[in-house]
Amino acid sequence: MLKVGVLGAGHLGKIHLRLLNQSDKYELVGFYDPDEINAKKVAAEFGYTHYDNINNLMDAVDVVDIVTPTLSHFDCAKKAIEKGKHIFIEKPITNTLEEAEQLLELSKKHGVKGQVGHVERFNPAFLAVKNKIENPMFIETHRLAEFNPRGTDVPVVLDLMIHDIDAILSVVPSEVDKINASGVSVISQSPDIANARIQFKNGCVANLTASRISLKNMRKSRFFQRDAYISVDFLEKKVEVVKMKDAPEKPGDFDMILQNAEGEKKQIYFENPEIDVNNAILDELETFADAINNDTTPIVSLEQGTNALRVALQIIESFDQ
Repeated sequence: MLKVGVLGAGHLGKIHLRLLNQSDKYELVGFYDPDEINAKKVAAEFGYTHYDNINNLMDAVDVVDIVTPTLSHFDCAKKAIEKGKHIFIEKPITNTLEEAEQLLELSKKHGVKGQVGHVERFNPAFLAVKNKIENPMFIETHRLAEFNPRGTDVPVVLDLMIHDIDAILSVVPSEVDKINASGVSVISQSPDIANARIQFKNGCVANLTASRISLKNMRKSRFFQRDAYISVDFLEKKVEVVKMKDAPEKPGDFDMILQNAEGEKKQIYFENPEIDVNNAILDELETFADAINNDTTPIVSLEQGTNALRVALQIIESFDQ
């Protein structure tokens, strides 16, 4: 069992504490939160050990789980890495690209592993179809959320859209070529609704929309590729896979057949991949433990987290162009 300490005992931090305490791959040593009133309240309510000194906690563990506001990610991670500790860090990896790249170099120098908390990679609906997404050429995503003051200190791109950016980068085998985007501030000082069009060098186009002022919640992605359409509902944890193949010479009475302008006939059929119910946050934490114990690359590496941040910041930059 890996000894782990959690930095930050806010809404998400408490979830991490609970799951790490349940996990048989970690031994939860304790947590640190600079808000002493909140820290004492969490310790009293749940019985977790509260450290009033961040260095003492880091010295007592193998893994540091960073669930603090984005602005403090870099300082916390740098301190942990320099102590030779593996780090799990919530998304976005850092506040700036320079900070993320510095963490990458530090992790290599000190020989530690890091994983970024892009939890949608562990969503059971996405896991059910990821191996069916092959060279998609058009992608459309909608991530809409009802207004919540928590998280409005950062643009909606870094708060919500970055989930879809990371998922898209994990399935498109190409570098980004061009980005066009627009964002509008409605309630916050930073954009609350944004749309981005990402063009990849292989010709794939992704159209992403994110809003945190919606009247309803929605987290859907659609992937279009040769002979297939794949829809993922991250919120409802449902998938839809529609595929096409060459039509048989003698179709059955209930076969769905399409004929294009060139006279080619295709048969439409549906696949229903099995969706394994899981706890995505627990899975991301436990697969990180596996990566450390087996000396393998984490599923969402620091490099991938940096790439997602790079694209997100390019989208934000293009708002003003």
